[in-house]
Amino acid sequence: MPEKRTLERARRDRREVRVPPRRPASSCARRSTTCVRASTAARSAKQAIAIGLSKARRAGVKLPPPKKGSTSARTRRSAISAYRAGQHGKRTTSARRARPS
Repeated sequence: MPEKRTLERARRDRREVRVPPRRPASSCARRSTTCVRASTAARSAKQAIAIGLSKARRAGVKLPPPKKGSTSARTRRSAISAYRAGQHGKRTTSARRARPS
């Protein structure tokens, strides 16, 4: 899950009519590329961007999956799954699990 500040920046970008539809996710991808420099999460910049886009999709940013033929089937399937998870509201924890033990 991206940081709160990153999500707010993505929402602000989304409200601006002039920006392209992929712009809101770029703030999440930019945040992930800094992890490459710190060498914590990803091995390459390309991988970091993919992680950032996936996190953005899961966080609810309206970033549609890539078109058929532009990426591999596996990548598209993963993107579709992440997009659906983000667009589907938050799931609540069951009462039994939420109750203190």
